[in-house]
Amino acid sequence: MPSVYEFEAQTITGQPVKLAEHRGKVILIVNTASKCGFTPQFEGLEKLWQAYKDRGLVVLGFPCNQFGGQDPGANSEIASFCQLNYGVSFPMMAKIDVNGPQAHPLYQHLVQEAPGLLGTKAIKWNFTKFLIAKDGRVLGRYAPVDSPKGLAADIEKALAA
Repeated sequence: MPSVYEFEAQTITGQPVKLAEHRGKVILIVNTASKCGFTPQFEGLEKLWQAYKDRGLVVLGFPCNQFGGQDPGANSEIASFCQLNYGVSFPMMAKIDVNGPQAHPLYQHLVQEAPGLLGTKAIKWNFTKFLIAKDGRVLGRYAPVDSPKGLAADIEKALAA
């Protein structure tokens, strides 16, 4: 059965990382943007990271500029914005596409494993969230309107599994 551990990405500073490095942890994957109405969710994501990282949660932010051009900056600008404005200390990855022919392979996998409303495979907007079990399976997909705080019970359950 395929899992997220089969994929690689780049950190926001350009270092390659294998998602297999997070094997045995619960992972929350989020496509982010710096100039979106949902951008304040960075604060909630950081709170989840601080609350649960010692218990095995990893939050991974993937900047994306595919929705209204809301993350046009370079990776260094995005990293600076997230840290200065929201105190983001969870791992931020390099900017990627989440839809279309250039979609990152990880996101191609995520949308196959957890389709959206009415079975759609596309990511509809910034701050779509995917919760990944300790074994690398996709547990759930959450809409941009779902607040990070609202995921706490599902994260607790995944950590306890």
